[in-house]
Amino acid sequence: MGSKLSRRALLYAAAVAPGAMRAEPQSGQGSAHQRAEDAFHVRQDAALQEKQAAAVTQIANSDEVAFTNRIGNFSKGLPHNALGEVDSSAYSIFLQAMENGAQLSEVERIPMGSTDPALQMRLVNPCAGACFSLQGADSHHLAIPPAPGVQSAWTAGEMVELYWMALARDVAFTDYASSPVAHAASAELSALSTFHGPRAAGAVTPATLFRGFTAGEVRGPYLSQFLLKPVPFGAQYVEQRMRTVQPGRDFLTGYSDWSIAQNGVHPSQNDAFDPVRRYIRNGRDLGQWVHIDVLYQAYFNAMLIMLQPPDASDQVTGGGMGVPLNPGNPYLKSRNQIGFGTLGAPAIATAVTEIATSALKAVWYQKWLVHRRLRPEAYGGLVHNTRSGTRAYPLHSDVLNSHAAAAVKMLHGTYLLPMAFPEGAPLHPSYGAGHATVAGAAVTILKAVFDESYVIPNPVAPSADGLSLMPYTGPDAGSLTVGTELNKLASNIALGRNFAGVHWRSDYEESLKLGEALAISVLEDQKLTYREPFSGFTFTKFDGTKMTV
Repeated sequence: MGSKLSRRALLYAAAVAPGAMRAEPQSGQGSAHQRAEDAFHVRQDAALQEKQAAAVTQIANSDEVAFTNRIGNFSKGLPHNALGEVDSSAYSIFLQAMENGAQLSEVERIPMGSTDPALQMRLVNPCAGACFSLQGADSHHLAIPPAPGVQSAWTAGEMVELYWMALARDVAFTDYASSPVAHAASAELSALSTFHGPRAAGAVTPATLFRGFTAGEVRGPYLSQFLLKPVPFGAQYVEQRMRTVQPGRDFLTGYSDWSIAQNGVHPSQNDAFDPVRRYIRNGRDLGQWVHIDVLYQAYFNAMLIMLQPPDASDQVTGGGMGVPLNPGNPYLKSRNQIGFGTLGAPAIATAVTEIATSALKAVWYQKWLVHRRLRPEAYGGLVHNTRSGTRAYPLHSDVLNSHAAAAVKMLHGTYLLPMAFPEGAPLHPSYGAGHATVAGAAVTILKAVFDESYVIPNPVAPSADGLSLMPYTGPDAGSLTVGTELNKLASNIALGRNFAGVHWRSDYEESLKLGEALAISVLEDQKLTYREPFSGFTFTKFDGTKMTV
């Protein structure tokens, strides 16, 4: 990213070099014309900056070529046989539509597994992957690595983790240290050299179990403070207790239900809701939160919490946090001005929400037009049919012989991945992840506009029943900063989808980085529009390195 920034800086310097410098808009006669010229050149400079960015090569794994039955690729919603294998002619039509840029008319010709409009689930927005954006990098100028292949040990290790996440859905995060399920999961994942999740001294522990990879994320409670603290929404306060679902209810564990779902038929079962609202306390709650959230919701809430100053007179909520702005904000040094429409509260509120659309375009291109990776739900069918002797698929032994798969079979009677949502996975490919890409982009914006070194005051953790918040008094309570808790927030939301069974760990990790790269490109474009003297925002990336935009 450093070379990219240097190249962009050089391009911009050339664009505004002596002889090419834009005139300041003047008042009076001719100013409207001059302003129009200035506005045109700012947009032109931003477009040139993006055009000259390094070209990327999009590389998918070889599953789509290696397996004529397409077992390594997404096909939910298309016609499938009794094994859950997609109809080859239908997939060929689907593939041709994607290779031709997901034109609306071509996507309409794809055969679907159900012809009953009342029952048929529909493909989710393939055309978005071909859509352009007017700010930041074009979706086709960003890339993520090839996804792990269907027969790889990497994918097997990720599936073992997903089985354990399903088995641990109802275990409170605060109980991981004493939970037999959490200890069994930690032991098996530690024994898998091919598992690429977080480890401490070479082992997965209950303290690192199901956590993300980002800098500082293993500190403090599993949940980010921004998912627990009350949200000052203007004159209102929003307590973060949620409407969750009842424990012990998993879906698509019966082979008939699973088979019907592969054809994209709406489920016959529905969620059963808990009559009591609770704070997020376990994987099931987190999965339900990301089932129906607005994609930028968590980051908008975090922004409100940070912007609102604390109120000592309010004994119930204590107000917001009043987090200082990023030290690079020029208005921090101003004697008689504050930011507002630029570099101030309304601008921040807009920036953290508008990035979501660009993030979705970027990841939808990866999903539909590049990788087309199968969902864990479909991989569970491969495990089940192999272990039951129906059909032998070339899966790695790490998953076929795992304690997690055996425990799922004992509990549900099949090796299918227990899904948290009645409908199972949505009808778009797995890699990358929409929630994770939006998370990476929105959190990067927040770290750029707020002081990430600010220490979170009065940290809390949910009680095991989710009915209350308790003070967090762990040894690292004083080291929970805005930056690390924003990183944790991004991972919480992204991994909530994994708890539900609809994404792989690599979906989350690479998509978080994709969102970060997109946000950086948007910040670079926005910097061209400022009239304030502005040296840039410095913040820490997800991998722990510092950068300035």
